[in-house]
Amino acid sequence: MRVLSEAAAEVRDVIHAGTPTHGRLRDRLVALALATIGFDIVCAVLAFLFEHDQNQTQIKTLGSALFWTSTQLLTVSSSMQNPISFPGRVLDVVMEIYAITVIASLAGALGAFLLKRGEEIDAAAKLTSG
Repeated sequence: MRVLSEAAAEVRDVIHAGTPTHGRLRDRLVALALATIGFDIVCAVLAFLFEHDQNQTQIKTLGSALFWTSTQLLTVSSSMQNPISFPGRVLDVVMEIYAITVIASLAGALGAFLLKRGEEIDAAAKLTSG
């Protein structure tokens, strides 16, 4: 139970930028989220433009394009057929590369955060015990 309360406190500190380390993580998470939302919208418009005139595509509306791009970027995919047009397929590959890059960036940001927080906690423990 103590571990959960400590984890909740860390999450709260990230949200409120409790320390510079927490603030840096929050800033990175917000920047990645905003960039991904913008990228998703641009990709949805492009997917719609590339695909809506294709005969056998399932991307016929902006809504279906946004659904398809969002599921691709979340790397969960969907039951929707992949793009048919060559530009749509290139867009799909670019989106997958972006998604992998975001996941790697998140892993790096969380790893750096955990390392720095561990150092801060160790330093605080030395001060209180010594």
